[in-house]
Amino acid sequence: MNLFVTGGAGFIGSNFIRYVLSNFPEVSVINYDKLTYAGNLKNLAGVDEKYSDRYRFFKGDICSKDSVSEIINGKVPDVLINFAAETHVDRSIIDSDIFIQTNVIGTKSLLDVSLQFKVPKYIQISTDEVYGSLGETGQFTETSPLKPNSPYSASKAASDLLSLSYFNTYDQPVIITRCSNNYGPFQFPEKLIPLLVSNAMEDKELPVYGDGMNVRDWIYVDDHSSALMEVILKGRPGEVYNIGGNCEKENITIAREILNSLSKPENLIKFVKDRPGHDRRYAIDFSKMKNEFGWEPVTSFDIGLSKTIEWYSSNKDWLQNVRSGEYIEYYEKNYGNRL
Repeated sequence: MNLFVTGGAGFIGSNFIRYVLSNFPEVSVINYDKLTYAGNLKNLAGVDEKYSDRYRFFKGDICSKDSVSEIINGKVPDVLINFAAETHVDRSIIDSDIFIQTNVIGTKSLLDVSLQFKVPKYIQISTDEVYGSLGETGQFTETSPLKPNSPYSASKAASDLLSLSYFNTYDQPVIITRCSNNYGPFQFPEKLIPLLVSNAMEDKELPVYGDGMNVRDWIYVDDHSSALMEVILKGRPGEVYNIGGNCEKENITIAREILNSLSKPENLIKFVKDRPGHDRRYAIDFSKMKNEFGWEPVTSFDIGLSKTIEWYSSNKDWLQNVRSGEYIEYYEKNYGNRL
């Protein structure tokens, strides 16, 4: 099986590539990434050498149909998986232009190229944030109405609807996956868990929005990857699949658990002004995944958080490299003129 992965140098994409190459020796991967601030080839250090016969990287923009077509025309993949997206909610509040460009226009570009070359399966990676905010009870199902509350989630909802329209209009084999909050190695340190972990390691304040009672459903990134392979191998075109971690946690609870794991005092927690449109609670019903594929997450939050903390503690050079922006200079020098 040949996979064409967009956004494969990002957090979830790079972990997915590592997972697939390690566990599925019959699978080959082309990684296509623009290498923006969140795309870091150091997330894939060693992959080139270890899997040289099954892995190739190309630098490029998903909004460029010509660039994508040039690569796909050489060998049409069995599956195109679109991880490429702008994902940081706070950045979308400051300026949403790039979110519309990448998440909507970029998705349309990939759909058009996939349609042109008759790619057998197209997977659109989405988020539970498209459903909006839950009350104190209940869970999101695949039929829950879309009620996005930030420019980011609105752009992802738009790309989902566009993708499904290609299934209904052109009979294009599109599948949507919507996952809860991921955590694990290589996550950009603006995100909640790596931000709190890295700050705690350095005895810096841990910023927590509002009253800290916002709830998210957390999933370890390798569990997400295992779910995606089930969808790739067995998923039905035209369907939406929710992927959840069965692990609801309040932000303040996560902050305290991180501090406790690192033997740091709770007075490092600092409550800061809440962000606009901050959804109160997410929770995913993944019973469709369980009923159709027998899938469910296997990594408990305690184990996943411990592994994540250990990874950041052991990879301070990676963290410093990201914070300083050195990784951007590296790939501009080495990949600046590469497709």
